[in-house]
Amino acid sequence: MPNPSSKPPQPAAEPASRLGLGLFWVYVLLYGGFIALVLVRPDLLSMRPLGGVNLAIAYGMGLIAAAFVLAAVYMFARSNR
Repeated sequence: MPNPSSKPPQPAAEPASRLGLGLFWVYVLLYGGFIALVLVRPDLLSMRPLGGVNLAIAYGMGLIAAAFVLAAVYMFARSNR
């Protein structure tokens, strides 16, 4: 006999989970690129490609911005379902 207090699974949960995991892996790749740069070519981090800001700071700020952008993509995609 089924438990009356249990709810049936939400059909939209699976695509949302897949999207969330995909965006997570995009961020993991971006972060992994930063860590690889730190490990393999730390001398490049002192370059100043953006008007006096070194690459380490620019990449770090880019990671923070990417997190916000990926979160916005996820929220926008979830609101359209």
